[in-house]
Amino acid sequence: MTTEQVAPAINPWHVAQRQFDLAADRLDLDPGLRQVLREPRRELTVHFPVKMDDGSVQVFSGYRVQHNLGRGPAKGGIRYHQDVTLDEVKALAMWMTWKCAVVGIPYGGGKGGVVVDPKKLSRREVEGLTRRFATEIEVLIGPERDIPAPDVNTNAQTMAWIMDTYSMHVGYTVPGVVTGKPISLGGSEGRNEATARGTVFCVEEAAAHLGMDLAASTVAIQGFGNAGSIAATLISQHGVRVVAVSDSSAAIHDTNGLDIARVIAWKAEHGTVGGFPGSRDISNAQLLEVDCDILIPAALENQITARNAGSIRARVVAEAANGPTTPDADEILHDRGVFIIPDILCNAGGVTVSYFEWVQDLNRDHWSEEVVNSKLREIMGRAFGETLTLAEAQSVNMRTGAYLLAVDRVASATALRGLYP
Repeated sequence: MTTEQVAPAINPWHVAQRQFDLAADRLDLDPGLRQVLREPRRELTVHFPVKMDDGSVQVFSGYRVQHNLGRGPAKGGIRYHQDVTLDEVKALAMWMTWKCAVVGIPYGGGKGGVVVDPKKLSRREVEGLTRRFATEIEVLIGPERDIPAPDVNTNAQTMAWIMDTYSMHVGYTVPGVVTGKPISLGGSEGRNEATARGTVFCVEEAAAHLGMDLAASTVAIQGFGNAGSIAATLISQHGVRVVAVSDSSAAIHDTNGLDIARVIAWKAEHGTVGGFPGSRDISNAQLLEVDCDILIPAALENQITARNAGSIRARVVAEAANGPTTPDADEILHDRGVFIIPDILCNAGGVTVSYFEWVQDLNRDHWSEEVVNSKLREIMGRAFGETLTLAEAQSVNMRTGAYLLAVDRVASATALRGLYP
């Protein structure tokens, strides 16, 4: 009897530190500064009780991490997922620091998570969990300190509950404590589509740089949640043929192109993209290797590794997810001539429009979606151009270019502020 060899789990925190180290080496970063930026500033672990619908009490574990506050208050999402770990949250917080620096917005990186499968909870239980978690991390959050946002399995409603909980505790309404809220509570036009829209803006820039005819291109998208489904909708409006999509339970493929509006309706009715009429069911692993021009990983981290990087057939990989490609895979893809738009640039549309929302909240202002999208296009275009210029000047891939840009900006801010006391 033979047992199949299982690949060891990849620790996202080790990946994040390794990516930082590569940039720090090239920048010849001061050793002391390197130590400061290599670790998070604060890590909060909480264990909190929630009363369930049947009257029982369950204790959940959660985290809030602040990586660096040198350029402004911490910014980063809160995810609800059964596989959340402290190391994952630390990695995501570090990536947020670099992401904010790449697009030049005045935030540091933060992230939060609760170890839970919210799909197994009722709406009332999710609300109770959210309000109690918000109360536990209230020692860190605030509109000038740390501003959460939606992430995996959280949404505008989750943010509304957090905003209300925080506001009830301080005694007045504080819309700026979170972003990604409903528009009626101080949310921004265009925020829900921002991550996907920013990704598509980056794909447009990459296509122009590479001389690709976008309208004649094909795309495969891993992940059909907020970022993936909206990216599919937006990119198909450019005439791009979406040939494969997947969610957490299934993946589908159609070389003739999928009707995205119908796929969205099918998933809403059946809870999965699987079984969509006219398509072929494939595995999530197979989706990454389908024949396409553009691959958009929009699910979880560590999807493209040294084991499958050699089988990726896309010319462009646009990382709508955080950390979907490991450093080993990066080298393989770069050597094969695959153009990667790294996560800290590609999916920064979300945090950019979160910044717009925060500014509107602080000023009690409201911008039109046209204004929001115009400002987003300008910022994403500039960040892409700065990253590409640096990558070409240093003869490195786009990820290293983005890291050189980001780490240098954060290091400069941290050095200028100095050490207190």
